[in-house]
Amino acid sequence: MKKKEPLQNEETVEVTDNRELLKKLDKQENYRETKGYYGKIIVVMSIVFSIFQLWANIFNRLDSMMLRLIHLSFGLCLIFLLYPARKKWSREKWNLYDVIFAVLGAAVPMYFVIFYKDIVLRAGTVTTLDFIVGLLAVILVLEATRRIIGWPMVILALIFILYGLFGRYMPGQLAHRGLDFPDLIQHQFYSMEGILGIPIGVSATYIFLFLIFGAFLEKSGMGKFFIDLANAAAGGSSGGPAKVAVISSACMGTLTGSTTANVVGTGSFTIPMMKKLGYSPEFAGAVEAAASTGGQIMPPIMGAAAFLMAEFTNTPYVNVAIAAAIPAILYYFGIMGGVHFEAKKLNLKGLSKDELPIIKDVIKEGGHLILPLVAIFVILIKGYTPTKAAVYALLLTILCAAIKKSTRMSLRDIMHGLEVGARSALPVIAACACAGVIIGVITQTGLGLKFGSILMEIAKGNLFLTLLFTALTSLILGMGVPTTPNYVITTTIAAPALVGIGTPVLVAHMFVFYYGIISDITPPVCIAAVAGAGIAKSDPMKTGIVATRLAVAAFLVPFIFVYNPILILLNGNPLELIWIIVSALVGIICISSALSGYLIASQSMIERFMLGVAGLLTLIPGLSTDIFGILLLVVVYLIQRKKVAKNKIAEL
Repeated sequence: MKKKEPLQNEETVEVTDNRELLKKLDKQENYRETKGYYGKIIVVMSIVFSIFQLWANIFNRLDSMMLRLIHLSFGLCLIFLLYPARKKWSREKWNLYDVIFAVLGAAVPMYFVIFYKDIVLRAGTVTTLDFIVGLLAVILVLEATRRIIGWPMVILALIFILYGLFGRYMPGQLAHRGLDFPDLIQHQFYSMEGILGIPIGVSATYIFLFLIFGAFLEKSGMGKFFIDLANAAAGGSSGGPAKVAVISSACMGTLTGSTTANVVGTGSFTIPMMKKLGYSPEFAGAVEAAASTGGQIMPPIMGAAAFLMAEFTNTPYVNVAIAAAIPAILYYFGIMGGVHFEAKKLNLKGLSKDELPIIKDVIKEGGHLILPLVAIFVILIKGYTPTKAAVYALLLTILCAAIKKSTRMSLRDIMHGLEVGARSALPVIAACACAGVIIGVITQTGLGLKFGSILMEIAKGNLFLTLLFTALTSLILGMGVPTTPNYVITTTIAAPALVGIGTPVLVAHMFVFYYGIISDITPPVCIAAVAGAGIAKSDPMKTGIVATRLAVAAFLVPFIFVYNPILILLNGNPLELIWIIVSALVGIICISSALSGYLIASQSMIERFMLGVAGLLTLIPGLSTDIFGILLLVVVYLIQRKKVAKNKIAEL
């Protein structure tokens, strides 16, 4: 066990420094660590916010619009108090300017709450005061988004607002009759199709509760349990620490639902381990970034956008989670393949036995913490809503953690979990509210249908071209934009094109969902790769390129399940499903091997080309292409076997 100490001691300072760096990388460089009197007020507000959310969702006493308004009021107020407008302002106490914004952030939604009946009875007629308050609401949402998420999403929202106001001057099919400013404001704030639309509604219910649940699980020691379990299972294999990163990030992703939070949570431990083993800094950061990105597609909890998908497609959340299961496994299989081939190429060994925890001891110590995750899935399958599943899981987490003294949560821990849950919800609230601004313009102008028809016209009804254009649109719109608003935007604009040519609704939404997620690792923005590079002290762009290579399955899997909807368990028979999974796994292995340049020995360019072709053939639907692809793989394998045999003879 002595070998563990140098690793921990060597990397402690590095991890701490990198956590500070990641706040900048995650667009949260302005985060205010309030202390003393100011800090206590924030803590109390955060806990009250969480308690209110629990009360409102458990007892269901509030009208949906009221819940959304109060949710937004709390969120805006806390964002303005915790995120100062300028970098040079104090991080320890509030600025008067921020306090004014916080008061307005709390008051503007409450204006709608107080005069709710009068506004409803006016049936869309906007008074001067209504207009001023509605305009303030839009401004506050954009400013809150700028502070906590960054400029890209704000600029995107402003472009859509300008399109709404001046769209009459646009050329061709993009033109519309144009919107009057009062009509735009009324639609944005006084209807359920703008700021207070579906995204903020889902944030106020499912997402918030699951964030509290994740905070409670983390507080009980679930994060440490996942890392120890991954170490025990894979730490000793070739390139073990990298495989630990993949496994632990997949597990942690079910708790955080946030790519960058996942990178920070597991990467602070796994990236130093990978570097010590011999992986390059770029590869170590890329492995963590790619693995953490997949956490948002890993059931049972997945990311916030998955809950929105359930609402938009009118599909029970449990069905969305089940549909995502096989594609998520394929995604992680691809990353694991890339890690394995790289380890073999570099001849990297795993951790020694005395550095590895014993799996029996790990399960004995923390296995009871898995029960809440199992319970969520069982409760969802039984037909309960995600809201009830989250509430029951919260209670079960506290009870399960109490089984052992090492995981038991005190009242202070529970209060801290409520505080952390509220704070972690703030970026989601801002993103959902800002996405609502964009959706409001899209629904008012009919842009979604216009864009869909333009895509279909360019692709001339060809499915592959439509998929390709939709994927590119999702990646471009996703640059610098969090997954949740990216999914909302692309599903409103691009998904109709896929549905229009006969793609099932859930399949179309899952397609844009995937490409919204992998924008986090796709250069030039690649925020997850930048975060991983921050810990690894590597070049961010090179890290992004390697992460894209490792996550190649994420670019291919969506095409596979569009052509074979059975992959997300729509139609088909079990034998057909098994064959499609096998052929997909073979294809992913071939492409991962070709990109890394190693199968069982180093490959020549011809061998890499042959494996690349084999991978594409097995991914293309059809028995004949599968057979040709597998034959090519066998040929390359036999060539490699001869190469290995010659190398052994040469060594003798």
